[in-house]
Amino acid sequence: MQSGLTDVFAAEKVRAIATAHSGQRGALLPILHEVQAEFGYVDAAAVPILADVLNLSVAEVHGVVTFYKDFRREPPGRVTVRICRAEACQAVGADRVLAHAEASLGTKAGATTEDGAVTLDEVFCLGNCALGPTVAVGDRLHGRVSPARFDALLGDLR
Repeated sequence: MQSGLTDVFAAEKVRAIATAHSGQRGALLPILHEVQAEFGYVDAAAVPILADVLNLSVAEVHGVVTFYKDFRREPPGRVTVRICRAEACQAVGADRVLAHAEASLGTKAGATTEDGAVTLDEVFCLGNCALGPTVAVGDRLHGRVSPARFDALLGDLR
């Protein structure tokens, strides 16, 4: 939600998503995923709306949003970079690639660069174990990524 939920349309859209799923058992997680898919993150202003529709407390909804690492609470960068930290990738240098990425981008894993260009995330398996360390830039998967290759992949994004 680039404009946040101060936009009436965005708030109505969140309410519509929640209402469409409200009869489902365990509806909160599918709703949160759909809200994030629609807006790129789960805005804090969405929490009371979801709580109202689902007859939950704001604390319950907030707790779920903050518990699961998959839900963003801030808008992502224009490009998301995910570095695999699973054992197979760690064994071949993923920790070194992550440390380089954090230093190169000037941000920690789980955060976005100050200019909003790149969100850096760590994940625990991208399913490319034989070609680790693996890095996903946007939707594109790259294997055998070294710090130098990381710089080449990001090019002008830094």
